[in-house]
Amino acid sequence: MARAHLPLLAQCADAPHVGEDRVVWHDGAGGLDARDARLARMNQELRSLGLIRGWRDEAFALVDPASLRVLARIERAAARFWGTLTFGAHANGYVRDPGRTGGPPMHLWIAQRSATKATDPGKYDNLIGGGVPEGQSPAQALVREGWEEAGLQPAQMSAVRAVGILCLKRDIAEGLQFEWLHAYDLRLPEEFAPQNQDGEVAGFRCLPLDEALALAAGEQMTVDAALVTLDFALRHALLPADAARALEAGLAPRRIDNAIQAF
Repeated sequence: MARAHLPLLAQCADAPHVGEDRVVWHDGAGGLDARDARLARMNQELRSLGLIRGWRDEAFALVDPASLRVLARIERAAARFWGTLTFGAHANGYVRDPGRTGGPPMHLWIAQRSATKATDPGKYDNLIGGGVPEGQSPAQALVREGWEEAGLQPAQMSAVRAVGILCLKRDIAEGLQFEWLHAYDLRLPEEFAPQNQDGEVAGFRCLPLDEALALAAGEQMTVDAALVTLDFALRHALLPADAARALEAGLAPRRIDNAIQAF
């Protein structure tokens, strides 16, 4: 948790014990439901103090990163305040050269987030990308987001391929973004044209690879989408050798054992 937030947290009616170097939760009776209710009260109070922004009314599981055991249910927007582990599902939508059987990817579909999004408004994103709510697996969330964000039917999503998990952990104004990004690749036909369904995407661009990778290497793409895009470039050997070695050195510590992919 962000140290700057601790004094206000300590003032909350249901606050945990705030020490100099840790926050300790003393559980009472009632189990999971009581824990959920206590967190809900605190999060509403923290929201009124301006410490939780972009409220979603969407439940995320609060899990133990070591075991993935669900400890509580939490409002999605509160996860970054508490620094809890969340899960994302992102798919690189790519198009191959139609004149070369089995040739390399030539274009990537890039989405631009709506200017009204609660986080990273107007930034560029993968064709499909979203959080994994309580009760869904990353694969299930991806199929849902495929329709909502790009108008992809489940049959079209059947070609998606799970390619790994990246760990993102960074300090942000809300607290800490700690997320496991489940990455997927989806090959699309040349004639495909995405159609947003939920109003959360301002538009799409089918970019040549060099332009898509330039976006990922800059500041105009979300951090999570940039990681997934650059990982795509590495896996498909789309970078010069020197650049690939440097990028691999940066991404290697972020990769999580694929045995967890079953989650």
